[in-house]
Amino acid sequence: MYDPNNIFAKIIRKEIPSQLIYEDDYLLAFHDMHPVAPVHVLVIPKGPYKDYSNFVTTASSEMQSHFFKQVNVIARDLCDANFRLCTNNGPMSGQTIFHFHMHIIGGKQLGGL
Repeated sequence: MYDPNNIFAKIIRKEIPSQLIYEDDYLLAFHDMHPVAPVHVLVIPKGPYKDYSNFVTTASSEMQSHFFKQVNVIARDLCDANFRLCTNNGPMSGQTIFHFHMHIIGGKQLGGL
């Protein structure tokens, strides 16, 4: 079940400030509060999607297409061609905020997974 009071929902509603990088009708991108690299940005869709699986099964094809294309634009703008994209799906994967989000990580040599 989606919690409309999660921190990302509050950021979308502007109830909590963020270091905004990009916003449009479909998504927000902002700096992570606990970066693991010089570039660590979160991209979140504006909609009640609790995780990746929920997003790809319930979001419109227009929403999904725009989201993933814009993630690429933001990542290339911030990191050229060298970046990592990451999302966690479910608590056993390490997901702690249950609003779908993608991490863009870069700006330095990243270690293996």
